[in-house]
Amino acid sequence: MLAEPGHTPMNVHVEPTRRARRTRVIALHCSGAGAGQWRSLRETLGPGYEVLAPEHYGCESTGPWTGRHAFTLADEAARALDLVDMSEERIHLAGHSYGGGVALHVALARPDRIASLSLYEPSAFHLLRQMGGAGALAWAEITGVAQRLGEAVTSGDHRIGIAGFVDYWNGPGAWNELAPERQDALIRWTPKGPLDFHALFHEATPLYAYRALKFPVLMLRGERAPVPARVIAEGLSEQLPDCRLTVVGGAGHMGPLTHASEVSARIAEHIRAAAAAPHLPVRALNA
Repeated sequence: MLAEPGHTPMNVHVEPTRRARRTRVIALHCSGAGAGQWRSLRETLGPGYEVLAPEHYGCESTGPWTGRHAFTLADEAARALDLVDMSEERIHLAGHSYGGGVALHVALARPDRIASLSLYEPSAFHLLRQMGGAGALAWAEITGVAQRLGEAVTSGDHRIGIAGFVDYWNGPGAWNELAPERQDALIRWTPKGPLDFHALFHEATPLYAYRALKFPVLMLRGERAPVPARVIAEGLSEQLPDCRLTVVGGAGHMGPLTHASEVSARIAEHIRAAAAAPHLPVRALNA
């Protein structure tokens, strides 16, 4: 659910033009990262694709959450939904970790506007309580991670909170291996972490609702995925009507960064296959 070594915010403003239309991809980053997470995917897809990566609250380009009400996935998904609604054709959607949870919310909100969905270990934690004994154990594990981060934010010790968070998702010692400037950036982001967990834990969508997503879905997980991420990836894949689950060898939860070339190639292959399939424009779908 976390972090890349620096990022460059991406301009997601879209102006209507009459020039040759590129196939649009909306890619949603993980917690603590930013638009630059998807640089490899953009390069892999090439100039025929327009990759838009709206940044979440807590990034420098967007600023903090407003605090006007309890934070939800709908609040985070608003930017992506605006981009979907501005698109004349169906779009391809991708998400990693927290961004995968947001992507699922977007997909359910606009199912007729999605051409394909690519997910790497989506953090749809609300589903764990619906996944039997394995889900219950995974729920206890991830709520413990959230509790420790929340307590650190409440006490003001953001460094100790984010260090534990980074090590959980990346492996013991990962925090100490980060460059000082990257550590500082993550410490600044830390107060957003409990909001991400709150939004994910309180999403009300039942597991069976995802059966309504009829477009092709690629579900990716790392060979060394943490238990909650593995349980969600495997359990959700069984519910999606047109889903292919792929395990990335040697990768953990941060596969889109640590194994960027392989993950990007798999997502690009999925997107290209879906883009080549016949489909109607949004106008015809809504006629």
